[in-house]
Amino acid sequence: MAEPRTEATTSTCEAAPSTDPSSANRSDTSHRGTVHGPVPVATTTLPPRPPGFTGRTAELNRLLPRLAPTSDEGTPLLISAVTGMGGIGKTALAVEAAHRARAKGWFPGGFLFVDLRGYDDNPATADQGVLALLDAMGVRGADLPPTTARQYDAYRTLLTERRDRTLLILDNASDPSQYLPLLPGTDHHRVLITSRDRPDALPVRVIDLETLDPDESATLITHALHDADERDDRPSCEPDALRELAALCGHLPLALQIAAAMLRRRRHRGIASLVDEIREAEDPTIALDNGSPGTDLYGRSLVLRPVLETSYRRLSDDQARLLRLLCLAPGADTGTEAVAALTTLDEETALSLLESLAAAYLVTPVRGEAGLRWRLHDLVRVFGVGVAAGDARLREEGEAGRERVLGYYRRCAGVADARLRWLPGAPVPERFPDRGEALGWFDGERAGLVAAVSWAREERFTASAVGLAGNLAEYLAWRRYFDDLITVCRAAREAANRAGNIISEAVACNNLGNALGGAGLAEEAIDAHTRARELYQVAGDHHREADAWNNLGIALREAGRAEEAINAHTRAGDRCRATGNRRGEAIAWINLGGALLRVDQAEKAIDALAHALDLFRAIGDRHSEANTWNGLGIAFGQAVRPEEGVEAHGRALEIYREFENWYWAGQTLHNLAVAHLKAHRPAEAHAHWLQAADAYTQGNAPGEAAQARAWAEDLA
Repeated sequence: MAEPRTEATTSTCEAAPSTDPSSANRSDTSHRGTVHGPVPVATTTLPPRPPGFTGRTAELNRLLPRLAPTSDEGTPLLISAVTGMGGIGKTALAVEAAHRARAKGWFPGGFLFVDLRGYDDNPATADQGVLALLDAMGVRGADLPPTTARQYDAYRTLLTERRDRTLLILDNASDPSQYLPLLPGTDHHRVLITSRDRPDALPVRVIDLETLDPDESATLITHALHDADERDDRPSCEPDALRELAALCGHLPLALQIAAAMLRRRRHRGIASLVDEIREAEDPTIALDNGSPGTDLYGRSLVLRPVLETSYRRLSDDQARLLRLLCLAPGADTGTEAVAALTTLDEETALSLLESLAAAYLVTPVRGEAGLRWRLHDLVRVFGVGVAAGDARLREEGEAGRERVLGYYRRCAGVADARLRWLPGAPVPERFPDRGEALGWFDGERAGLVAAVSWAREERFTASAVGLAGNLAEYLAWRRYFDDLITVCRAAREAANRAGNIISEAVACNNLGNALGGAGLAEEAIDAHTRARELYQVAGDHHREADAWNNLGIALREAGRAEEAINAHTRAGDRCRATGNRRGEAIAWINLGGALLRVDQAEKAIDALAHALDLFRAIGDRHSEANTWNGLGIAFGQAVRPEEGVEAHGRALEIYREFENWYWAGQTLHNLAVAHLKAHRPAEAHAHWLQAADAYTQGNAPGEAAQARAWAEDLA
């Protein structure tokens, strides 16, 4: 037979590529039409080994055993597929695995490699693929069978007669119709497919590729620079800029390769200059594509947007609409219920579409304690936002979707917040029959909820976003996510101020003061609470004014201004009694007791706390009852009544555990340890500090946990 040719020469009819990525007339994905591109080129040699290949250890450990020889003659044809989003490095992994297999001598029959161009505007068909593979095996001209059926027969016969094991690599396939007819008719050989679409309907071992981790991303860029010039010291001189560049590239290998090529071209400029350039661009894909050097070793263009556009154009109208809207959702990932609200779809339909997008590697399913959620790669999100921004109809579609998901968050957060604040006698929210479910919902949606509040700066969303901020305050304080709470409250305060809503601004200032106090910023907390009190006075809301006096007193106490705190709590109590606010009065009593302890008036503090305990018991507020018992434990200790103190702390601990309030359980265990130490019981103190450390850890207080362990070690 003649030597294999290096390129195919077949006349073709090419369709013009779509220029509108938001067009509803997306390309047919079946590839069964009569219009097709040129016959692909198949080779019996492997493409060059990818330079600077980085990471993928776990994936290679899964793939290589599938390529290794086996003594079991009854093994069925082993087919593996390397899958993932465009630019994730599928071909690079397949080629790297093939080179490693060749080095081990696993394929004495050699290799057959063909790029099926599955995501081009004119992908190759299986009929074209078999022509290319026959050509690579030397069948051409007069030797080529005249009909397609006989060409397949000849192809399979050649592979069956080839006794030496061969690896067939079908690269860049987009549809099973491209590669199923090309599978060998014998189980002697191995097949490796690469695709952006997961072949779930076939018995194929799938090797899913995710983005690289931050260290691998930095290593890829470093290797790419050192391959060109081993003296290039920018990675070692600018490690922070290098990691930021990798993050801006979304840790996507294609984007990282483009960034590395740009750095090679601008070798006299630092990495930070490229970071600034990409960060300043509205769309990182445009900044990277504008600086792209051209093609890679495989002859493929080093560009990002066309990769994303071809994947997008293949979607159905419903899939494309869901993807566009999901790109506008707040937070890094989104639950199925929120996606349904965003899109006006029922949950089952939304789930089905999300699964189809996941099969195309445009979204990633993430399963956690909060259930199944959906995550977008950063560059996919930027692309989808850009598609919507470029069309007036799609912009309004997106704004309406954002309004719907914000309304969904507001409704659910309102019910969950009511559950956290629930007291006996009040109706139990149907959606969250217990606190654990309400906290679990908040935990799962936290990132999206916090991000949604930032929409308050947009007039269309101000009222709902400010209201959402108020619904998050109790939860974020409970979980001690004070940074999030400060962010949320500041956004709400500024938006309410712009809108001229005095009450909403006062509520935001009050919650901000609590957040600042929790974060240890007492003086800033005093300013926020003072502003809240003033706004409530202007609005004539005496009920909330009393709350502001109470919170101001706490901030003053933490700032070491105990006498002013006593005055503030006294004022709060007077206003609560005047308006019949029994819970507010109880809060004033408990806080007054805490302030009195700061000036060593333990007996007066015990009296105040006893008043608070009676009121909290009367209204059925068990959690506040626990706070009061804890305060009484401290007061009894200061009054040198240690056994009463231990009993009081024990009662507080029981209730905190009931509510799973681990931070305050830790505080109470610490107080018990101190009480036991003062009573000369070091073993009990040691045990309680160890328990406190565990509780603090569960309560998101690592600093307190470390200190409790240190105290325990001192007693060991």
